[in-house]
Amino acid sequence: QVQLVESGGDLVQPGGSLRLSCAASGFIFSRYSMSWLRQTPGKERELVARISGATGSTVYADSVKGRFTISSDSAKSTLYLQMNDLEPEDTAVYYCRAVPYSSNDRTYWGQGTQVTVSS
Repeated sequence: QVQLVESGGDLVQPGGSLRLSCAASGFIFSRYSMSWLRQTPGKERELVARISGATGSTVYADSVKGRFTISSDSAKSTLYLQMNDLEPEDTAVYYCRAVPYSSNDRTYWGQGTQVTVSS
């Protein structure tokens, strides 16, 4: 059974840092594109960062470039999001998502973790 479990969300002051983790089980990392998305009330989920499970190439939203870093550890089956220089606008629920390269599979989501940036 595939499962994605996020952790690491917290209340942090502006300018602070957090590292989110997404522990995956039940599938092979290299067969998926792994992403972090975030959502605030009344808005659609937006892509924050994506990493290819096959090549390791990364993509970032313009709003987080230079501040956030996505990475993965296939041996631990864990996806990370290092967030530095956090801003109040980064406040959101952050979700982990796994999109398969095969059309015979489905997309998986984690349950989300709350990040609040406030003084």
